[in-house]
Order: sequence, then C-alpha cells, then structure tokens
Amino acid sequence: MGRRTKTFRARTVLYRSAAMLSVAAVLAAATSCSPTPDAAGNKTLKIVYQKTDSFTALDAVMQDAKKEFEAANSGVTVDLQPIQANDDDYGTKLALAQRSTDTAPDVFYEDTFKVRSDVDAGYLLNLDSYLAKWGEWSAFDEAAKEAGRADDGAIYAVPLGTDTRAIWYNKAVFRKAGIPLPWQPKNWEDILATARAIKAADAEAIPFNMYAGKATGEGTVMQGFYELLYGTDSTLYDEREKKWVVGSQGFTDSLAFLKTLYDEKLAVSPAEALDANVWKKVFGEWFPQGKLGATVEGSYAPSFWQKGGAYEWPGYEQDMAAAMFPTQKGQEPGGVSMSGGWTLAVGAKSKNPELSFTFLTTVLNKKNALSYDINNSQIAVRTDVATDPGYLAANPFVKDVSNLVKVTHYRPATADYPRISTAVQEATEAVITGKKSPEDAAADYDAALRKLVGEDKVLEK
Repeated sequence: MGRRTKTFRARTVLYRSAAMLSVAAVLAAATSCSPTPDAAGNKTLKIVYQKTDSFTALDAVMQDAKKEFEAANSGVTVDLQPIQANDDDYGTKLALAQRSTDTAPDVFYEDTFKVRSDVDAGYLLNLDSYLAKWGEWSAFDEAAKEAGRADDGAIYAVPLGTDTRAIWYNKAVFRKAGIPLPWQPKNWEDILATARAIKAADAEAIPFNMYAGKATGEGTVMQGFYELLYGTDSTLYDEREKKWVVGSQGFTDSLAFLKTLYDEKLAVSPAEALDANVWKKVFGEWFPQGKLGATVEGSYAPSFWQKGGAYEWPGYEQDMAAAMFPTQKGQEPGGVSMSGGWTLAVGAKSKNPELSFTFLTTVLNKKNALSYDINNSQIAVRTDVATDPGYLAANPFVKDVSNLVKVTHYRPATADYPRISTAVQEATEAVITGKKSPEDAAADYDAALRKLVGEDKVLEK
C-alpha cells in the first residue's frame, strides 16, 4: 500500500464494522493512562500508531525506542497503544481520540496527506522551535521535510520515509507470453497489448491488475487512477491557481482505460476489485503462484515477500521486476509515479510537549530510521540512512524504485482532499461495474466536486 501512500499501503484489512465496534475499546484504553504526573511525580506519554499482521515494522521500532527513551528519562513511562486497523479506519479512530484532551495522544503516526487538514483541526503541535534545536534535522532530505509543512509555512510532522509506485511484474508469466525482458511499456497501448498477449497465452491468468472502487480506499487512487491521470495533460488540482480541476479530458481518458481493462477481463473481476482484501491475493497467492502478470503497487512491495514478511517468497528477487508506469502517449517525462508516506507528529493537546518531541526524535534517530526503512522497504528520507550499506543491500529493488522519484507526483495536501479522493474512488467503481460510462462518471465527479468545494474553488479545463 501512501502504505500503502504507504500513503494506501497493502496491509491486513479489518472490516469497517469491526473497526468501528472497537473504537470504544481504543478510547477506553486511551484514557487508562494520564499524561499528567502521578502521585509520585512520574509521567506517562501516550503513543498511538498503526499495526497490522503484515505491518509490524513500526511497532518493532516503537518497542526499541520505548526501551531507549525510558532508560534515558527516569520517571517517564512510554505507553504504546498500537491500533489494529487499515489506513482508513486507523484515521477514523485517531480522529475520535483527538477530540478530547483525555484521549488525545502525545505522539502519533500521521499520513502525509492528512497533515494540513489535521493542522486546521488543531490536532498537531507546531514543531519549528523544537526542530531548530534538534541537530539531526539537517540529516533529513529537504524535499522530504515538506511533507510535514502546513499552509502557514511551519512544520508540524517529521517524515518516517517515503515511497513511489511502479509496475511490478512476474517475469515467468511474461516469458510464457513471449514478452521480451526487461519490460518497459512506452505508453498505455503497450500495457494493453502486453495484457492481451498474456491473456492469449494463458486464459486463466490475470494479466494486469489496477485497483479500483471504494473498497481499496486510497489504494485505488494511489496505485491506480492517479498513475493514469498524471500521465495525461490533466491534473486533479491546479497548484498555481489553488483550485480543483473539472471538465478534464484526462480524467475521462483514465476512466476509459480502466473500463477497457475490466471489460476485456484483463484485470481482476469487478467482484474481486470490490473486495477490500484483494491485495492479499495479489501478494500472497497470485504473484507467487504465477497467476498474475503485473500490478501497480508501492515501492514497499518487497517487504511482503522478504524473510519475515507476511508472505515470504524465497527467490522473489529472481521472479519479480519493476517498471515505470508510462505516460498516456509516451510524452515527456515518459513516466509517472505517485509518492506518499507517513510521519510522526506531537499532539497539540500534549501536556508534555518537550518530552513528547524527544521521544519522536528517538524513534527517528539513525539507528531506528534505518531499521524501519529496511524492514518496511521504505525510501529513506535521512541522507545518512540513504547511503548506509545495510540499507542499500537490504532491498534488491531500491535503485529501481528510488529512480522513480524524478517522475513522481504527490496528492494535494489540502483539508478537503480526503472527500475528493472518495469521489474519485466512486467514479472508478461506477465504471468498472458498468453502472456508468467514463463520460457520465466524469460528469458526476465534476458535479460532486462543485458541491463539495464550491464554485469558487473549481477550474474548468
């Protein structure tokens, strides 16, 4: 999964109903420890982050940081409160906890695309004065620092790592279809031609998977629709005008490409696409078993197959390869990627902001950042980690996915983005299920967008 951008990161997904039923339990746990001193003067910091069966890298780092921090800070207890949920449900639970001083965390895991909206909501602490005194801040890539910057110019969150999106393909499936390797499609038509060749060679194969529909949430747009849209002459949001784009031919063309994939049965079935757990089959069954030709996924994909991953696959390095997603007609810059990532932030309601920031820096020191980036197949944002021999040796695809940074794009970091993302997901679902034509779905998206943001915030293209 951006985590999946991971940004959507492919992780164990809990059904929304189960997730919502557990909110009360999470909030009850959150109130069990107070961040204020107890009778003996001891203090407790509450740390909230995401953990799933297939995403444990951050939990491991948090456990190490807890030991390190508590050893250096007598009288302070770090209360780790991992939330078992997918990206969307994690965000819902975190937002509920933020509503009260009693339940708000001191330090928490924050998706980059939610930084600005959560700053507007008053959830994040301005970190500028703390960062100015932190010597290791200079080790962070300047571009990566922007992930935590809000509209007022201040930094409110510190990046853990970043990612890119690529086409991951199974070389054995491609060889069976007679496709020359290494494979690098030059345009959308090359993708379709390759998918059709795979289908002709093996009628049971799934040639080319692209996520679509609401079930896969942010994964639909980050590992699907945006790869298409940003490869046209269109965009979702005009950064210069600060307005959302309507009437985009690229938007319609992108939906039409998805329609072709699904209509010709070159992708998964619509029913499978609307299963929130479809990513499990992609990583755990279809690729290892040679049933899937290619999918669009994040740079973190190898973390599922490497030793200790959720779907260990000995020899995946020899069977898999990564290619850049092409622009629509091969126009410059020739390819497209999407980047996201996650950060750590200090809660605006924290009663111990200095201690909370110190814990944040412990999690993000070189040792812990190296561990996180290696075990989660992240692209390093610390320059000293990016050049570390251990980091370079850990992922055989690190060069391939890092090179995609030069053609990458980022989601609009605006407060209204999450609602626009949902509208895009709805448009893709309407098309792949045959309920609407690409033209009608695009028109309905435009109408929904105008209603969501208002006429003064849209730009006709």
